[in-house]
Amino acid sequence: MQLIDGKAVAAQIKKEIAEEVVRIKAEGGKTPHLAAVLVGHDGGSETYVANKVRACEEVGFRSTLIRYEDDVTEEELLACVDRLNNDADVDGFIVQLPLPGHISEGRITEAIDYRKDVDGFHPVNVGRMAIGLPCFLSATPSGIVELLKRYEIETRGKHCVILGRSNIVGKPAALLMMQKGYPGDCTVTVCHSRTKNIKEICLQADIVVAALGVPEFLKADMVKEGAVVIDVGTTRVPSDKTKSGFKLTGDVAFDEVAPKCSYITPVPGGVGPMTIVSLLKNTLLAGKKTIA
Repeated sequence: MQLIDGKAVAAQIKKEIAEEVVRIKAEGGKTPHLAAVLVGHDGGSETYVANKVRACEEVGFRSTLIRYEDDVTEEELLACVDRLNNDADVDGFIVQLPLPGHISEGRITEAIDYRKDVDGFHPVNVGRMAIGLPCFLSATPSGIVELLKRYEIETRGKHCVILGRSNIVGKPAALLMMQKGYPGDCTVTVCHSRTKNIKEICLQADIVVAALGVPEFLKADMVKEGAVVIDVGTTRVPSDKTKSGFKLTGDVAFDEVAPKCSYITPVPGGVGPMTIVSLLKNTLLAGKKTIA
């Protein structure tokens, strides 16, 4: 069993991005600028956004954080999106999800200029990804395929089972794994809460991407010997062993599943760090005006 070290891969990619930013500046180019909009004080969102801002500093990007309280109106948020769309200095921006219940996430996402949509959630980017055109890829699925590539894990002709059908991970991951070319060319099965024989399907998988959001859902008796397991889950569960009183737990029962795998990602330190560098890669593309 080999551990897929997302932290180490992310550090290497950050180094590559930082070197490119130095080159861009040396040639008189503009420093890439990422803006993040954060609504409310959700603990998970606060952590994600803080990590994104810190990552921007590490690679030499400019970053701007715009905060709103939970009671912000949809119109106020749409006006903010409009300002960022029209701000020539901002290359890309994200509106951190989830948003409060009174705001339509769909309306906000569709209002973002797809050329600045570095989260890769806009229907134009999703549609382009589906047919293999240049676009901003969703950060987490992009991070997953980058890990497979960097570890030279064979995907051609393999059976990839994806647990979860979310718009953020499950669906785009399925599209990327079935694309022509490497890493892709998989036969893809997507399982979800209504799938009846999940265990039998998982046992056929060469590659399992677990993105259900159910702690330790994938057990040893669901995985065949030599499978590659990518754990996307990050659920906070109570723990008396940590100072904070909780620990991050993946969708995979790691201790029992790992011995059966050829490769597996840990939680934390697997897919998580890759999500943030995928956002940085998208911001770099946006700064270079690559996606038109």
